[in-house]
Amino acid sequence: MAKARGAIVVDTEKCKGCELCMATCPTHVIGMDHNVNSKGYHFAYMEKPEACTGCISCALVCPDGVITVYRAKNEVA
Repeated sequence: MAKARGAIVVDTEKCKGCELCMATCPTHVIGMDHNVNSKGYHFAYMEKPEACTGCISCALVCPDGVITVYRAKNEVA
């Protein structure tokens, strides 16, 4: 049986820190960075990368389209 693993990439300069991605993530992968981008916004990042399944919920809800999701299947023995 294959288990899906995912990863997200956030365009930190375009992220406005609305936190919609955090609210929609079913596995609570996303957090807000304590640092700010050049526009003064805290930006999203993968706080718990091991929990990401690549479900794309975060990318779908992002109003600015700054999240890219990657998926890979890991074979489970």
